[in-house]
Amino acid sequence: MLTKQLNIHKKALFFSVLAISIVMFIFYLKKDDLMTVTCKHITDYKDTATNVNEIIANDFSDNSNIVFSPTIYINQPLPPDIIFGPLFVAVQQAKIYPDQKTFADAVPRKEPYKIISEYQQKKQQPDFDLKNFINDNFIIPEKVKAWHPINGQTLRQHIDSLWIILTRDNDKIGLHDSLLPLLKSYVVPGGRFREVYYWDSYFTMLGLAESGNWELVKNMIDNFSHQIDTYGYIPNGNRSYYLSRSQPPFFSFMVSLLATHSGDGIYARYLPQLKKEYEYWMQGSDSLAKGQASKRVVRLNDGRILNRYFDERDVPRTESYIEDIATATKAKGRPASEVYRDLRAGAASGWDFSSRWLSDPQDLSTIRTTAFIPVDLNSLLYHLEMTLSQASQVVGAAKDSMHYKKLAELRNKAINDYLWNEKDGYYSDYDWQQQQLTKPVTAATLFPLYVRIASIERARKTASIVNNLLLKPGGLMTTTINSGQQWDAPNGWAPLQWIAVEGLSYYGQDALAKSIGTRFLSNIKKLYDKKQKLFEKYIVDGDGMANGGEYDLQDGFGWTNGVTLMLLDKYSSTE
Repeated sequence: MLTKQLNIHKKALFFSVLAISIVMFIFYLKKDDLMTVTCKHITDYKDTATNVNEIIANDFSDNSNIVFSPTIYINQPLPPDIIFGPLFVAVQQAKIYPDQKTFADAVPRKEPYKIISEYQQKKQQPDFDLKNFINDNFIIPEKVKAWHPINGQTLRQHIDSLWIILTRDNDKIGLHDSLLPLLKSYVVPGGRFREVYYWDSYFTMLGLAESGNWELVKNMIDNFSHQIDTYGYIPNGNRSYYLSRSQPPFFSFMVSLLATHSGDGIYARYLPQLKKEYEYWMQGSDSLAKGQASKRVVRLNDGRILNRYFDERDVPRTESYIEDIATATKAKGRPASEVYRDLRAGAASGWDFSSRWLSDPQDLSTIRTTAFIPVDLNSLLYHLEMTLSQASQVVGAAKDSMHYKKLAELRNKAINDYLWNEKDGYYSDYDWQQQQLTKPVTAATLFPLYVRIASIERARKTASIVNNLLLKPGGLMTTTINSGQQWDAPNGWAPLQWIAVEGLSYYGQDALAKSIGTRFLSNIKKLYDKKQKLFEKYIVDGDGMANGGEYDLQDGFGWTNGVTLMLLDKYSSTE
């Protein structure tokens, strides 16, 4: 079935590559007058285009099976699955590395087109060894060693000592690296996550601020500002293969955090980038017909606009290539491209993956992320609109301030009209295609409380549902469904704990907020005492190590460190 799925794309690949070669050759002829098409830092377009065309054509001659993206990136680096085409597919199909992200992060030792040409020449030889070829031509990422605390360190002291371990800069980026350069230092989550991630970073910044590392907080905000100026948005992470999507929009929260330290002038400093990010999320909304969606916006039947998660590409994810093909192969009655788009949109949501996005909670191939209007995303965009209003006021643009405030009020009303389950008393996602609310209760129900758009009565009802269904001995459970996906039961995640604690506390639900915060903190402390590590996620209903998803449990861990420090401040003043 996997081979059959790959064959479907074969003819499309030929014409896609032909089109790419023609376009790249035209850009070569007029490269002084037109914007640049890049293969990261490759500047010899003629050689690149000629070799890609020849290499792919040769690859068809021996009936190779490829899924390939025809995307042309203007003024952006190309992802490894496009640069290396048949070689990339061969490596991922061979499963040389247990984690498909490994090769996506590998750094070529020389120009990519030379590697591809050499691969075509050598692969037919009887003694050809693909793994040796890759080791000769690429620098493979090393597995990160765990950082163990110094004897006698408290949990807080251990986290403070981890910041320098998790901090990165640009001095080790290779010429053809998939890693995107950033202007200043930044903190990575840890483990297999060797790059900065958008929404992770806000919760990491909370911890950095608590530790007094305000310069690093500002560095990271400047990096995200630079990305907005460069790409028009903040990518999922600083990898070329993440450029087709963003993540939950927390940039406005980052700016607001820095303003608490540096004053309201910060709003003026980052107002252009706040506007540009908003334009990215709202792109296409003006011309959208009722009942239709385009990219990240949905116009409902009554004409109101809300947002969804989306990815510009509809091919297997570079970092999960074979897994995505296998998932699409299982899908019944759906084009593979539709499944790929929804998998990618699920990654853009940060909840990759969860029964929240599935028609059948036990079957990932039924994923329909783009069919949902998520309550958390729209709550975050409300905050962005309100921040734009505040920032406009700071610079004396009263008209703009009123404009953004009006947009925020409209979104507030739409969220409370469409994403509130009146019968059962909680917030949920809205299936705009089937025109109905989704029924499962998830931790996302607390986002309207977090951004303070719930009424007191609705906050009370939401708190009651959370207390009855999601509060567990180890903290707040992500959903009530055990699907085997990592953003489901029995797992709990640090950022969702903090969203819950802050949102519930604002509405006077202090007892529930404290139960969530102290239980999760005890969970972290217990595992830290046992393993001397902090992890990406935790089991909150049961014992043992968290699991589920596409990769092994990761330690480090940026956002867990940040939230832990905040919870220690709030509920454990003795440490």
